[in-house]
Amino acid sequence: MRHCSVQVRGLLTRDELDRYNALMDVGHYLESQKQYELAQTVQKEIDRLILPAIERLKEKSRERDRRDEAFLREIERLRAGEDEDDE
Repeated sequence: MRHCSVQVRGLLTRDELDRYNALMDVGHYLESQKQYELAQTVQKEIDRLILPAIERLKEKSRERDRRDEAFLREIERLRAGEDEDDE
């Protein structure tokens, strides 16, 4: 079974995390019983389960990018103001 990243797991809701952990347990059990085809089905369900958390992570990244861009524009604006004061 493939775990999702710590960042994605951190953005799962409590219900999603509970379901994720239960599915991982089932998947590990199936693998221990050499039921790989069934474990693959469980892995697909896990992959679907984590999609909303992946989207939340992407949105956090886009928000950070927007804040960085605004910060850089503000620095540029302040520098332009300093240049005008120097003249």
